[in-house]
Amino acid sequence: MRRINDERAESEEVASGVYLADLAAGERASMKHWRVEPGSTLPVHRHDNEQIGYMIQGTLTAITDDEEITLEPGDSYLFTAGELHGAENRGDVPAVGIGVLSPPRSDPDWKQS
Repeated sequence: MRRINDERAESEEVASGVYLADLAAGERASMKHWRVEPGSTLPVHRHDNEQIGYMIQGTLTAITDDEEITLEPGDSYLFTAGELHGAENRGDVPAVGIGVLSPPRSDPDWKQS
């Protein structure tokens, strides 16, 4: 068994105000801890991974091809493989959650250096 605590996972800023940390990962799926600071945007993108997640703190506006959906603590979400999506934190506190990607993914294609 492999155990990774979200408080000890190394967080990396992948876009301005957007942080990702690797949690547990296996051969078929990987888990990420994410945080989006107030006023920050997760760039709109798509990938071949199916992505499910869970909101822990704050609110986040998920942006897809044809709609915007507000996610709040306790909400789970699904982006199908190939679905265009992004997000904005329009609130006053960091938005925090967990995302699971299948197949596993390391760095996102939209990562800013």
